[in-house]
Amino acid sequence: QVQLLESGGGTVQAGGSLRLSCAASGRTFSNYALGWFRQAPGREREFVSAMRWSGGSTYYADSAKGRFTISRDIAKNMVYLQMNSLKPEDTAVYYCGAARYFYGTRWPTNSHEYDYWGQGTQVTVSS
Repeated sequence: QVQLLESGGGTVQAGGSLRLSCAASGRTFSNYALGWFRQAPGREREFVSAMRWSGGSTYYADSAKGRFTISRDIAKNMVYLQMNSLKPEDTAVYYCGAARYFYGTRWPTNSHEYDYWGQGTQVTVSS
């Protein structure tokens, strides 16, 4: 049974940083991308970043470029999202997801492309 478990959310002031973690278990992810999405109240789930589990290539939404960094620890089956220079508009529930992904194809940036999801972790950025 695949499980994705996020942690690391919290409340931070604008300009601050948070590091989200996602513990993945239940299968091998060699043909998967692990991604981060976020969802603010009344809005659709929005792509933030993804990383190809094998090889480590990464992809970011424009809103995340230059501020967020996705990384992984293969030995621990962990994916991280380092978020710097946080803004109030980054406030949302952040979700970790896993999608089938093969190198050279279009990155999975739509939530319906993801097979597995975690329960989410709340990030609140105060102004």
